[in-house]
Amino acid sequence: MLHRNMNLPTTMPRGLDGLLGDLRRARQTGDMGRMALLSWCEVRRWARMAGEQSLAEHSSDMMTHSPCATREEFLLRIDALIAELEQAGSKHPVGRPMPR
Repeated sequence: MLHRNMNLPTTMPRGLDGLLGDLRRARQTGDMGRMALLSWCEVRRWARMAGEQSLAEHSSDMMTHSPCATREEFLLRIDALIAELEQAGSKHPVGRPMPR
C-alpha cells in the first residue's frame, strides 16, 4: 500500500473537496498551525492551478502583507477563506478538468 502511494506524481493537484475538508477540520479543532499551512501552501497552489488568481492573492496576503494581530482575527479570516473556496468550488465542479 505504501509503495502505491509513493508512486503518485508530486505535481498531482490536490482536490478541492479534500482541501476544504482538511481546512474545516483544522478550524474545528483549533489547529492554528495546520490552518496557516493549508491556507498558505495548499490553497494558493489550488487557486493558481484553477485560475483563481484573486483567491491565491488573498491566501498569500493573509500570511505576508497583513498578518493577524489576534487569534480571533485569524479565525475570521480562515472562515472567509473557506467561504471563498466554497464559492470557487461552484465554478469548478467535480469531474470537470482543471485548466492548465
